[in-house]
Amino acid sequence: MILSPGASVASLLPLAATSVVALLAYLLAGLGRQADWRGGALVIGWVAHAFAIVVHGVGVGEPAPGARFGFAPALSVTLWLVLAVYAIESRFVPIAGVRRTLALLGAGAVSLALLFPGELRAHGGSPWAPLHWVLGIASYGLFGAALLHAALLRRAEQRLRGKPVAGEALPAPDALPLLRLETLTFRFVGAGFAVLSATLLLGWWFADPWRWDHKAVFSVLAWAVFAALLAGRRAFGWRGHLATRWLYVGALLLLLAYVGSRFVIEVLLLRGTTQ
Repeated sequence: MILSPGASVASLLPLAATSVVALLAYLLAGLGRQADWRGGALVIGWVAHAFAIVVHGVGVGEPAPGARFGFAPALSVTLWLVLAVYAIESRFVPIAGVRRTLALLGAGAVSLALLFPGELRAHGGSPWAPLHWVLGIASYGLFGAALLHAALLRRAEQRLRGKPVAGEALPAPDALPLLRLETLTFRFVGAGFAVLSATLLLGWWFADPWRWDHKAVFSVLAWAVFAALLAGRRAFGWRGHLATRWLYVGALLLLLAYVGSRFVIEVLLLRGTTQ
């Protein structure tokens, strides 16, 4: 575990305990051979993952009131939200061939959050800051769900054209129809765009003064790409590879806005100062 400034081994024990349970459960869900175990293991991992996120969010075990922020906790919450979408949606519509991948991604996210727990920030400052952070992470989760559906859409298109599909193939009889997948993809894009818009408006409103730093620039660029994608789909019927390319570009810019900048600060520059 890589300790951040002000962190102690004792203060990170609650995070370590919940993270290890989540990690083992995710690995069992992703690598286990017994199909009956994998579903239950994924649920256990998701619940333990939620406890680890709460430990981060409320600062359990920390010497002072506060919460830990950083690139790894942000990725951890994002993957947890994507798994939540998968868990809910899979109860109503068939989503095959992604459980193992999501379980292994969850294991990776939990491991990163354990290795890089982030910087402890004391409670205080603007009362709108927590809402701003929650909305920002929610937009990450919604766009993550959109990317998941875009990947499923691409695999379904490859199967329909008779092309080989890398990894575990989607069972054709149980696969979602292409139009349904496309509709779900853009519903998540639209929801993510609305939440991202609220995040930027809230940040602009309570920031004094507003700074055009790396996070702001990349966030606004991502917002512009998603706005162009939704406008292009409505006006010109964008779909297929053209639409997914715009989605990938916007998601990459959004990832660079917070996760990328914090990764550079925390890992490459080895700094824990608030940016």
